[in-house]
Amino acid sequence: MNNINLIDSFQEFKDFKNIDRPTVISVLEEVFRSMLRKKYGTDENCDVIVNPDNGDLEIWRTRKVMEDGFSEDDDLEIELAEVHQYDADLEVGDDYIEQITLESFGRRAILAARQTLVSKVLELEKDEIFKKYKDRVGEIVTGEVYQVWKKETLVLDDEGNELLMPKTEQIPADYFKKGDSVKAVISKVDMVNATPKIIISRVAPEFLQRLFELEVPEIFDGLITIKKIVREPGERAKVAVESYDDRIDPVGACVGMKGSRIHGIVRELKNENIDVINFTNNVSLYIQRALSPAKITSIKLDDETKHASVYLKPDQVSLAIGRGGHNIKLAGKLTGYEIDVYREADEEDEDVDIEEFSDEIDSWIIDELKAIGLDTAKSVLSLSLDELVKRTDLEEETIKEVVAILKSEFE
Repeated sequence: MNNINLIDSFQEFKDFKNIDRPTVISVLEEVFRSMLRKKYGTDENCDVIVNPDNGDLEIWRTRKVMEDGFSEDDDLEIELAEVHQYDADLEVGDDYIEQITLESFGRRAILAARQTLVSKVLELEKDEIFKKYKDRVGEIVTGEVYQVWKKETLVLDDEGNELLMPKTEQIPADYFKKGDSVKAVISKVDMVNATPKIIISRVAPEFLQRLFELEVPEIFDGLITIKKIVREPGERAKVAVESYDDRIDPVGACVGMKGSRIHGIVRELKNENIDVINFTNNVSLYIQRALSPAKITSIKLDDETKHASVYLKPDQVSLAIGRGGHNIKLAGKLTGYEIDVYREADEEDEDVDIEEFSDEIDSWIIDELKAIGLDTAKSVLSLSLDELVKRTDLEEETIKEVVAILKSEFE
């Protein structure tokens, strides 16, 4: 008993990652006190001593020596005749201290204690993981892909804790295989059936914010503040920034020399197009910056309905809307205004270069039209459908789609 190292004898203890040794020892002590109560009816006269350095365990039981025939509680008292079998020097009123051996509990009790101990420590470990990650929501974590399923990916952190990344929290272009290193933000931590469920995300705006904090020291130091982030994951993002130091250009600092700072973020986000704009309380100017790279001619605001009518030259309309409408949608989310785009009325007769429609019309179709001299929208619309089919190698359906896109520009 003297040299039995209980902690090392229970193999599971070697694998516990999130619980410190003193906590394990206190649980160990409580388990054995429970065994003492079961065996002797009380543990108040027992000392359970666990060596925190090596896990050695000692149990000592103290009973008061009573005159023969005067003992009322064998758990707390021992008669003189009996105690003299062990120590002839003790007298009535002395304390008889004996060491309780592990073997005295019996094999079954020890196995039960071992099981109780393991389950209690596992429970504690789960609680510790939950508390640890609950406090880290919004932080970036780096882990290793352990398993990829259809609807989610299992990631292990550097301590082997399980993190789940649902498909809905992955960028559409993300492709992972076992062993890949992955970066994400902790978005949600729940306790499900007494087990912590940690959800990580690569599509949350917080993920982009943390990446900026890692890449841009001025943001990390608080000299530049990110006012708002809106994203269409994998497609486009808009980030409004503000500087508290007039000497610092917030947009320039975020982009870096020749794009050095933002390039790393773009690569991490699978080439997501990131627009960094200067925040302002001037709503008109804010909307103008939010619709970048389009150049706006004029804006009419309705502050009550949060509606903005934006007027642009014809060649700027497609830039303002963006591929798939992402640019105008994100500008609306960023500014909080519903934005409608209009061509300037006095520019009705102005033609638009066909290259301006590259966001909506495939480049090979544009090249086909330019090959026969149709390099503006109106030059295409001036020909009939039959004429266009005859002069190009394009399908009739394709031409109809192109004509519809070009006509909408002038409506």
